[in-house]
Amino acid sequence: MKIITKEQQAKMLEQGRANAARAGGIDFKPVVKLFTPDANATWLLTELDPENPDLAFGLCDLGHPELGWVSLTEITSVRGPLGLPIERDRHFTPTHPISVYAEAARRAGSIVENAQSLEEAKAALEAKRTEGGAA
Repeated sequence: MKIITKEQQAKMLEQGRANAARAGGIDFKPVVKLFTPDANATWLLTELDPENPDLAFGLCDLGHPELGWVSLTEITSVRGPLGLPIERDRHFTPTHPISVYAEAARRAGSIVENAQSLEEAKAALEAKRTEGGAA
């Protein structure tokens, strides 16, 4: 199985071009969720670098969640203890922008998808923005 579909690749490139044109700062929803079926590694990816489409941006959790850039080539080489390859979560439907998933992961210590955790993270981010004077 390819780790991202052609449609996902096109969407991620579109979002990468949009962020490049604005010098970053667009808070996209993840396009794809990748994971190891036999280990605790998860990636929620939002965009591809238009200059180097092997580089994807998103929330990466290999035991400690963080936002950053990752090589798709490197992701495909990852194997868990049973030697199983990375899989794409075909049922993943993003409900929030990546910042909310990142805040929820920061609070939980790993990527979470439950509605309550995501809503609490969203409310915390909105409160921070309000306190900081941002709209």
